Amino acid sequence: MKLPRRHFLRLAAGATALPAMSGFAWGRSYPSRPVRIIVGFAAGGPNDILARLIGQRLSQRLGQPFVIENRPGAGSNIATEAVVHAPADGYTLLLVGSPNAINATLYHNQSFNFIRDIAPIASLMRGALVMLVSPAVPAKDLPEFIAYVKANPGRLSYGSGGVGGITHVTAELFKQEAGGLDIQHVPYRGVAPALADLLGGQVQVVFVNLAASIEYIKAGKLRALAVTTATRSDVVPDFPTIGEFVSGYEASSIFGLGAPHNTPAEIIDALNKEINAALVNPEFKAQLLDGTVLGGSPADFGKLLADETEKWAKVIRTANIKPE
Repeated sequence: MKLPRRHFLRLAAGATALPAMSGFAWGRSYPSRPVRIIVGFAAGGPNDILARLIGQRLSQRLGQPFVIENRPGAGSNIATEAVVHAPADGYTLLLVGSPNAINATLYHNQSFNFIRDIAPIASLMRGALVMLVSPAVPAKDLPEFIAYVKANPGRLSYGSGGVGGITHVTAELFKQEAGGLDIQHVPYRGVAPALADLLGGQVQVVFVNLAASIEYIKAGKLRALAVTTATRSDVVPDFPTIGEFVSGYEASSIFGLGAPHNTPAEIIDALNKEINAALVNPEFKAQLLDGTVLGGSPADFGKLLADETEKWAKVIRTANIKPE
């Protein structure tokens, strides 16, 4: 879904005039030319905007352009394959995210193994989703909703942005962990039409990022029951988490950067250092509307990706999700 930039990440007016800082670039050979960050989604969406934000920071810190190249399609598989087969020299990077962790199980005919073929550099952020229901649903909070669904199996339906997307598997995880709820899935080509049908009453539930839904919530057009992350969102601290009622539940969109396997360790470590320095910068953190900054080592990001891949694999297999 193509979201207005103001709805996901606030690009600071002075972002292109950041001070040139570097503890690495000057006096070393990398990078000596522009670096590409391949994004598996169209320009203007949240993935693209985040890539441009971190690219601007790295450009300023390392003294070379970090150019965003959008290669949408196949749930980011096209972009991932391009990076897998790129030279392992640090000049082609991948914006990594939840779709990669999901696709590792969802697709069986890929020409690559994501965990094996993409080297983690650093995690960037984690984004919450919010569980929305139509005001016509007679449930004011999550316990009431669960009780209503159990009393009316198969009566409600939920919309998603597409089969196998984060808004789909997040809802399926909820159904499974809340006791095997019977809610029918209606896939759409993007979250925008799913939200439109939620507003129109064609579906009764949608899981979506806060940025896409906050205005509808404020206007009273949709009811927010809970957020999907393990802790409450700083943006909407009054919203409970699903985990407060469904023990152990957690789901979120994750983002980070990766590189082709066998990229030299010194390049991975240097990029990791610069990314972590950018993430703690107050100006950068202020540009994130509804995300929690992560950071950490390449090993930390690798573990996060492995954990997410394992979690979504269980959901996909249990729900018998097949790609379209």
